[in-house]
Amino acid sequence: MGKTATTYVCSSCGTVHKKWAGKCESCGEWNTIREQAVLSAGPKGKTLGAAKGRKVALSSLSESDKPLQRSLFGIDELDRVLGGGLVPASAILVGGDPGIGKSTLLLQAAGAFARKGNKVLYISGEEAASQIRMRAARLNLTDAPVQLAAETNLRDILTTLDAERPALAIIDSIQTMWADHVDSAPGSVSQVRAAAHELTSFAKRRGISVVLVGHVTKDGQIAGPRVVEHMVDTVLYFEGERGHQFRILRAVKNRFGPADEIGVFEMTGAGLQEVANPSALFLSERDKPTSGSVVFAGIEGTRPVLVEIQALVAQSSLASPRRTVVGWDSGRLSMILAVLEARCGIAFGGMDVYLNIAGGIKISEPAADLAVAAALVSARQDHALPPDSVLFGEISLSGALRPTTQAENRLKEAEKLGFSSAFTASRMKTVAKSAMKVHKSGDLAEFIETCFGQIDS
Repeated sequence: MGKTATTYVCSSCGTVHKKWAGKCESCGEWNTIREQAVLSAGPKGKTLGAAKGRKVALSSLSESDKPLQRSLFGIDELDRVLGGGLVPASAILVGGDPGIGKSTLLLQAAGAFARKGNKVLYISGEEAASQIRMRAARLNLTDAPVQLAAETNLRDILTTLDAERPALAIIDSIQTMWADHVDSAPGSVSQVRAAAHELTSFAKRRGISVVLVGHVTKDGQIAGPRVVEHMVDTVLYFEGERGHQFRILRAVKNRFGPADEIGVFEMTGAGLQEVANPSALFLSERDKPTSGSVVFAGIEGTRPVLVEIQALVAQSSLASPRRTVVGWDSGRLSMILAVLEARCGIAFGGMDVYLNIAGGIKISEPAADLAVAAALVSARQDHALPPDSVLFGEISLSGALRPTTQAENRLKEAEKLGFSSAFTASRMKTVAKSAMKVHKSGDLAEFIETCFGQIDS
C-alpha cells in the first residue's frame, strides 16, 4: 500500500510548503505551518483533463432573478449589520475574542428568530445542552422554541440538518467540528477548511441559513485558514473591550449588503441590549470642557457616529517617550505627530503621548486625523476646545486638510445631539442649510492658529 502524500500549509496566508518549517517565508509568521493530506488526482488516478465531467449550465447577464427575500431577526442592530435581515441559504461567519459575548448574541438571535415562527437549531461543540439552557434562563429565552444539540461529528450534524430542515442552524464553533474523512485533529487547518466547506455547500443545496462561530487569534484574526472567510457570504466581527460594557458588531464582508456596517450593543446582566443611538451613549459622560478631549463626527458603514477622542501629553522621564494608543492606528498617530512638528513647529519630543477612543470603539477612517491632532495640541497646551464643537477632516503629509465623504450626514448627527459648531477642511462641499456654524481651514497650521493662537515650540 502506497504512502499517503502530504503537504504543509501555512494557516495564516495559505502558502503551500514542501516540508515543515518553523517560520513561513511568505508572511513571516512563526509556528503557523501545519501538515495536511494531498487531495486525490481524480477517478482511477486520472488527471482532471483526462476524466470527463458533466457540462455546466450557463446563463446570460440579461436574465432576471427573483429579489432576495430576507427574514428579519427582530434585533434591529443585527438586521442592520446583515444588510436588512437574513438571506436564505446564506453562510455567516462570526468571530470575536473569547468571552466577548458571541454565544450570548447568537442565542438571543436564535430565540428572537424562533419566536417569529422559524425553525432554529443551535448546535454546540463547546458546551453541554444543560449549560446552554442555563444561559437561556438568564436571558429569559426558556420559552423560545429553539432546538439544542451538543455534537462535534460533522457527518451526524449534516444528517440531522437534512432530516430537520431548519430555517437557521447555528454551529458553535467551527473549530470544534470533526470530519471523519479528514485525517487530522479537530481545530487543524484541514479540519476547519473541510467542515466549513461541507456546511457552506450544504446550506446552498438545501436552502438552510448557517451561522458559524469562529475563534480568533491573538492578532484578532479568525483562527484557521483564511480561505474560510472566502467560502462564506458574510463575515462579522464582535468587538469590544473587557472593561467596557459596549460591544460592536462589524461586517467586514457582506455579499448581500454594505461592508463596515456596525451594530452597537450594551452588555448587561440580562444579556446584550441594543443601542439605538450610540452617539448619545458614547458622549454621555462629557460633563464639562476638558483639555485633550474632542468630539469626532465619524461614519461607520452607513451610520454617522459621534465619539470622544481623548489625549494626554506629559513630560517623560524615559529615553524613548511612550506612545500608547487604544482604538486607533499607532502608525497613523506617528504620522500626525510628525506633521505637527514638521509643518506646524509643535514638537512632542521628550513627552509621553497617550491616545484613547472613549467607549471601546475602534476607528479606522482617515477623517479622524483632524480630531486627533486637535486633541494632541489641546492636551499639550492645556487648552480646551469649545464643548459644543465637532471635528472631522483628513490630514495630508504636507499639512493640508482634505475634505471627507458624507459631510452632511456627519453635521446632521451632530446638530441632532445639540452641537452648534464644526471644524473641517475648507474644500468641503457646501451642505444643505443648517443651524450649525462650520469653521473651515485650508491646512493644519491655519486650524491651530484659529483655535489655539500662536504656539511656542
